[in-house]
Amino acid sequence: MRIPFKINQLGFLLLFVLVSSQLFGQDTEPRYVQFSGVVVTEDENGDPEPLPYTNIAILNTSRGTISEFDGFFSIVAESGDTVVFSRVGYQDVQHVIADSLSDDFYSWYQVMSQDNVLLPEAVIYPWPSREHYKIEFLAMDVTDELRQLAEENMAEELLEAMVYEMPADGKETFNYENARAWNEYRYEGQYKPQHIFDPIAWSKFIKAWKNGDFKRKKK
Repeated sequence: MRIPFKINQLGFLLLFVLVSSQLFGQDTEPRYVQFSGVVVTEDENGDPEPLPYTNIAILNTSRGTISEFDGFFSIVAESGDTVVFSRVGYQDVQHVIADSLSDDFYSWYQVMSQDNVLLPEAVIYPWPSREHYKIEFLAMDVTDELRQLAEENMAEELLEAMVYEMPADGKETFNYENARAWNEYRYEGQYKPQHIFDPIAWSKFIKAWKNGDFKRKKK
């Protein structure tokens, strides 16, 4: 009569181990959320404006993304992860994904503060020292021809023409290409919105037309 009791006891033990493993397995399973939001900063008037090209990274991992031209970002994170927001010229910010989230989507509005870094002043002279510069400057013979040439080079028309003809530097080119790439990526697989019926766009166009922005510049 003891054999069935031992069998039942063994079956109960196996059932307890199976249920316990399932319960513990559920507790250790990671929970992922779609962490999305907008990164902004304050403009010169104190109003919020989008902050593009901000790095959004999960601390101690290789996962991360970057905010788009309008400040929007989206990344898959795990509950309990620490998200680090960083950008050159701004203070780093860390945000922890809460463990008590009831939804798989988590939105966040991150404000970045500018970080003022004072660099030591650097003065470059074409001479070894300021004293040598004074000596060479006092000994310089500035003729009327050289003075006239300098005045022509500083003419307002010439400077304005140089502004339009001078190619963009590395920073301007980088910002333009990044904005163009993000814009194409945003509307990939669909038609881009047309602003022909946008009253704000028409208002800007009429204002620019009245200001003469479309007139050909005289060289």
